[in-house]
Amino acid sequence: MRSPKDFFRPLAVGAPDPVREIPPRPSRMIHFFDPGNEKMVAKVPDLVSQVDVLLGNLEDGVQAGRKEAARAGLVRIARDTDFGPTQLWTRVNSLDSPWALDDLLTLVTEVGDKLDVIMMPKVEGPEDIHYADRLLAQLEARAGLDRPLLLHAILETASGVARVEEIAGASPRMQGLSLGPADLAASRRMKTTRVGGGHPGYLVRADPSPDISHLDRPTAQQDLWHYTLARMVDACVAAGILPYYGPFGDIGDVVGCADQFRSAYVLGCVGAWSLHPVQIAIARKVFSPEPAEVAWARRVIAAMGDGTGAVMLDGKMQDDATVRQCQVVATLADALAARDPDLAHAYDTATKEVLGE
Repeated sequence: MRSPKDFFRPLAVGAPDPVREIPPRPSRMIHFFDPGNEKMVAKVPDLVSQVDVLLGNLEDGVQAGRKEAARAGLVRIARDTDFGPTQLWTRVNSLDSPWALDDLLTLVTEVGDKLDVIMMPKVEGPEDIHYADRLLAQLEARAGLDRPLLLHAILETASGVARVEEIAGASPRMQGLSLGPADLAASRRMKTTRVGGGHPGYLVRADPSPDISHLDRPTAQQDLWHYTLARMVDACVAAGILPYYGPFGDIGDVVGCADQFRSAYVLGCVGAWSLHPVQIAIARKVFSPEPAEVAWARRVIAAMGDGTGAVMLDGKMQDDATVRQCQVVATLADALAARDPDLAHAYDTATKEVLGE
């Protein structure tokens, strides 16, 4: 464990100073694309205006023989594209692969000024972050970068979940964590072949009753990922970084995707991965507070004055704790409104109606 006195010192001579706070930039959807796939690459200019985060994927989903082409493609895209306020991320190959070192060497030195976040898969513990932290500092110094690249870890191993608090606090570079349900299921030996979402076999059944036959007892499907997601959110909040839901693999099940994303949003996640354009709109809607919710939050904040004490609004008690809840919603709405004029209009209109302005 590094001394707190040294935590925010650069790990290489000439590297930029580490960040002390993660910038609260909108990241409702992290949209994945294969930079070695020409059909996907052709869509990048249009996608830039539709998403908060565009991620060039170099890991799973890219065949071994196409790894170098994907890496070269991402370099070209980074150089040739004006991303504006949209963030450019990449998911590099895992540290135990033969491609990870070249991914970092190439991307940081050639297009490090265009990248915002490097997503690291299959993180087992803080030692993986420490390795990448030092290496990135050396490469940033070599490239003459004036800002540090941030790191994002995917929780997709049992070891990673068991050490999630250590991972979250391993470096000032840590931007956030994502749930990786597919690899995590394999690591845990879970008996599911789905990518995210629930499973009909993971359920609870109502108690026996003399009025209901054993076959007719009601059941309710449970969330396979609730424990992991809740623990991940707590670890992120404690470390001052951001939690995300990962992929929902059934592209055709837009209702199930929205439900899974919404559960993650309510629990504290700020965004989710989108694997197909249809999921972009789902993530944008789900991870943006509803205008009525924003209007209510602003009404509570206005009624609470200095944020202490208690008031009654529509028969509901509001106090110090509820105003803090409302501040979470209002702050998120302000950040999203600054990026999305349509949301800004919807939020302002709803608030004026509620406040009678």
